[in-house]
Amino acid sequence: MKLFIALMLVASMVGYAGEMTALKIGDKAPEFKLKNHDGKEYELAKVTKEHKYTVVMFVSTECPVSNAYNQRMEQIYDSFYTKDVAVLALNSNKAEDVKAIASHAKTHGFKFPVLKDEKNKVADLYGAQVTPETYVIDSNGKILYHGRIDDNRKGDNIQSKDLANALDMLLDGKPVAIAETKAMGCTIKRLGTD
Repeated sequence: MKLFIALMLVASMVGYAGEMTALKIGDKAPEFKLKNHDGKEYELAKVTKEHKYTVVMFVSTECPVSNAYNQRMEQIYDSFYTKDVAVLALNSNKAEDVKAIASHAKTHGFKFPVLKDEKNKVADLYGAQVTPETYVIDSNGKILYHGRIDDNRKGDNIQSKDLANALDMLLDGKPVAIAETKAMGCTIKRLGTD
């Protein structure tokens, strides 16, 4: 019986993984319309049309890696919002409810919205795997960068500020030199997973 359950679990995970989209640089970013913890709705198409670039960040209230980046996420917002860059954080973890997200955002002084991705639908559309994981989208809805914020989870010896570098290059009218990096963090806790 235990073997049967284990095999069914593996089969469901394999099938599940196949349903997620593997987006590439240059692909059209999947649309979404989600609510902030305060009930305000954000629509990606509207946000991208109103800004030069939009950063979509998958985050968590509980993941120690995502939490280690809280201050750096706020720095990204502070550094780029005056340069017409929007930041939208999405929480797709099944056990992190709107109340926890609101409390977390307030505690850490986030000025950017943190949207609840119910049933991890948007995470699945993007193929997002971990928190934090980021995407930079232009005003036409094209993905121009995907990956990590920087190369050091602890933040004590950062060699490459990948997300900031990508935004700086784009704002200078240059193509992103390193458009894809491997995001590091906690696995997004989706419905149907432990």
